[in-house]
Amino acid sequence: MHRLVTIVTMLVGLTPALAAAQDPQCAMPLPEATAACNTAVDAVRAFYPLAGMIVSGGNPVLGTARALGGFGHVALTGRVNAIKAALPDPTATNQSPVPSSFHGAVPAPMVEGAVGLVKGMGGGLLAVDLLGSALILPTGIDNLTVDSNATHISDAALGFGYGARVGVLNGGFPIPSLSVSWMHRTVPRLRYGSLGPALGTGDRFEFTMDLTSDSYRAVAGWKFVLVDVAAGIGIDRYKSSDTNIRFWDSPTTIKTVVINPTNTRALVFVNGGLSLAAVKLVGEIGLQAGKDQAFATQFSDFDPKAAHVFGGLGVRFGF
Repeated sequence: MHRLVTIVTMLVGLTPALAAAQDPQCAMPLPEATAACNTAVDAVRAFYPLAGMIVSGGNPVLGTARALGGFGHVALTGRVNAIKAALPDPTATNQSPVPSSFHGAVPAPMVEGAVGLVKGMGGGLLAVDLLGSALILPTGIDNLTVDSNATHISDAALGFGYGARVGVLNGGFPIPSLSVSWMHRTVPRLRYGSLGPALGTGDRFEFTMDLTSDSYRAVAGWKFVLVDVAAGIGIDRYKSSDTNIRFWDSPTTIKTVVINPTNTRALVFVNGGLSLAAVKLVGEIGLQAGKDQAFATQFSDFDPKAAHVFGGLGVRFGF
């Protein structure tokens, strides 16, 4: 009986370690190769939900929940989203925890447009707006570059998005305006790290990844003379369809591992705006839910289970 209790106790103690099991593809003869592979896999899984969040933001039409009101109505927004992120040092994968080569806010400027298509019924029910976006993801981060074959402007990645918003209510104080929306966005292939010509030179790993996201939002809004207020909830589904990780698995050979990560995150956000005739100054702050992805790697500046604050500022024109 005593032996059984001992065995059970040992298994319980091992549970956290088993939960943080490495990717099976990372089992290499050299411990340094295994560490490099695990760090790269976990770095991808940690980074792409954050990249997806700054690409999507919260409200697809910043500062408002009300549909535009049919054909002939247009809204154009210039905004900058940002989220705090950390990326591991690709030269220090043999350390635990792995230190960061970047730790700070990542900005993403973008232009968003909305065009009214259908006026809808009385009260705004089933009004339809066509949505579009173009974003620039700067790569002024150590070790992060745009892949040579990706869509880019100078040294920045260029991504696009499209979707639709459907009105539920036009609202009128104290009843809020209501709408739901869907957006599909893409970010072209990015590269992080750079292997040297031989083992022990350059970084210990490199990876290339693309990103697609599908964003679903429900937003309520109120208008108070010159001030607009909106709040919403949403779900984002992120996917990287072809992430290639490369590292030295022996003194003479390079190993390539391919992963296709997916992730779903919930979020909440609030918007505020100041109306100045046809121009509105708008801002947003929100929270992306955290998620325990059972990383095999410990990062010095990243908690995989923590929620992440994001924000944005913009100027919206409409008529």
